[in-house]
Amino acid sequence: MKFLDQAKVYIKSGSGGSGAVSFRREKFIEFGGPDGGNGGRGGDVVAVCADGLNTLIDFRYQQHFRAETGVHGMGQNRTGADGADIVLRVPKGTQIFEEDQETLIADFTEVGQRVVLLKGGNGGFGNAYFKTSSNQAPRRANPGQEGVEKGIWLRLKLIADAGLVGQPNAGKSTFLAAVSAAKPKIADYPFTTLHPNLGVVRLGEREFVLADIPGLIEGASEGVGIGDRFLGHIERCGVLIHLVDGTNEDVAHTYNAIRHELAAYADILADKPEIVVLNKTDALTPDELEDKVKALEKASKAEIRTISGVTGAGVEQVLWDVFHILDAEKAELAERENQQAATKWTP
Repeated sequence: MKFLDQAKVYIKSGSGGSGAVSFRREKFIEFGGPDGGNGGRGGDVVAVCADGLNTLIDFRYQQHFRAETGVHGMGQNRTGADGADIVLRVPKGTQIFEEDQETLIADFTEVGQRVVLLKGGNGGFGNAYFKTSSNQAPRRANPGQEGVEKGIWLRLKLIADAGLVGQPNAGKSTFLAAVSAAKPKIADYPFTTLHPNLGVVRLGEREFVLADIPGLIEGASEGVGIGDRFLGHIERCGVLIHLVDGTNEDVAHTYNAIRHELAAYADILADKPEIVVLNKTDALTPDELEDKVKALEKASKAEIRTISGVTGAGVEQVLWDVFHILDAEKAELAERENQQAATKWTP
């Protein structure tokens, strides 16, 4: 299945049905009178977070969604049927924006969430509604309210516990393939990964979801290379695994370049917990490895993990580091919620 994380669609709610103008005319009925029914209500446009979806590819083949129009009212005080709603099924992690791509309408983070994007038009009143003591034979009825139409943007941000960042050929896909059952494309040329990949990492009885995004290069925030479009997929991650290619001559410059692109995209990425990992250590001599670790420590001001994605050396330690950070974040969140619950005033 092709991965698609952004789509523009056009939606329109159903118009309400018109009210009816009708009069009762039956044999042996002494008094007649108006009996025109009301029109039915137009259908809503609804978005639902559905399970089992992980891409917006369905919206590439259908961009227009229109709810049904309400049925017109009829004689004998019959109200028209309401129009059926139209439902947009979106995967978990989808955000819906107005046409300006900035105004957020809905953010789906849990399966089962439901948001009404456009409400259907009300049905018009039939002439029976307008009957009064002074006007016992009204000959007017209301038309149904028109439906609303607009364009919206759907943007998918994958929900993962940890995210892999680094330059092209830093070994991100190799790392993902080594620690999970995911099978990303791996080759010895830049930008092998053209769309994000997800993998479930299991260590003992524990597991977390790991996201791999296409590589970043200098100027990605300005559109160079693939650009920073896919960085949105790691906005929700609890920790970043920053892979640095150990075969690069200047690992400090490589690290700083990626950090600059993360900060240029959003402060939320620059502030996330980060595990700095020097990859491809199997291709380095002991002296080269020592020099590059020192240079990377000076640039990142953090403890450096050294691994080889091919041989698996040091990989398990990185995974345990991820678990420790995720556990600390969960404990902090639970403590914050407990404090809020304790300070909440109740009469």
